[in-house]
Amino acid sequence: MLSTYLIALREGMEAALIIGILVAYLHRANRKSALALLWTGVAIAISTSLIFGAFLTFTSANLSVRGEEIFAGTTSLAAVALVTFMVFWMKNNARGLKNELHGKIVNALPMGKIALVLAAYFAVAREGLETALFVFTNFKSVSSDSAPSVGLILGISTAIVLGVAVYRRSLKINLGKFFTVTGSILLVIAAGVLSHGINEFQNFGALPGANAYAWNWQSSNSVITTILEGTIGIGTRITWLQLAIWAAFLVPTLRIYLGLSTSAKKRQALAQSVNA
Repeated sequence: MLSTYLIALREGMEAALIIGILVAYLHRANRKSALALLWTGVAIAISTSLIFGAFLTFTSANLSVRGEEIFAGTTSLAAVALVTFMVFWMKNNARGLKNELHGKIVNALPMGKIALVLAAYFAVAREGLETALFVFTNFKSVSSDSAPSVGLILGISTAIVLGVAVYRRSLKINLGKFFTVTGSILLVIAAGVLSHGINEFQNFGALPGANAYAWNWQSSNSVITTILEGTIGIGTRITWLQLAIWAAFLVPTLRIYLGLSTSAKKRQALAQSVNA
């Protein structure tokens, strides 16, 4: 439940901030009449994401065992690549995101209703499709009970509440720190999804070492297994190849990501000292 909660919270907050920026701009531009078109685009984006998630679930459920292993492994690799790219993209482009979104709305307004709907749609759909893919692959690697679904609902609900509070300025959040922390957590979860995808290919026979376990405590307490899989992404049963790839992905990726945060802080401190 924890991992899906954090995924939904992070991605939901990004979507909420994007929507908040667009709504605020239309208010300041005295174009409140365009809000209905904006929300139409948002609603279509959310619907597209739900349909994509349903498609992934339906496809996985109707494949053969070996076909499902290939599908699960492939979608896991795709999700890890996409989420890693988007985490770094947000880190590098967060400061210019507001101007970018404003530019899209400015360009769309003179072009008519459809252009505005599409601008809102593409601004939100990116987050929604990414969330659907990542949540689907995470569901495959954690417990099969209702806990992940509960975490997803709670995460989205929390993101909506926080997004509205930030928009109304009734709550102040250091968004830089928020996205740095949640971005780091997403990379940890992505490492677990990658490990799960590797295991799927091992089960299929495309990769070696399916029975070469670094540890195998499958009969131990299921609560411990759930906690480990829901946080660091590896449980009480993992092969040497899974463990090696998990570490090879997570350690350098996390160091680079946190290094970018440190560099950004140093640049900000230097700019403040110069301006002083």
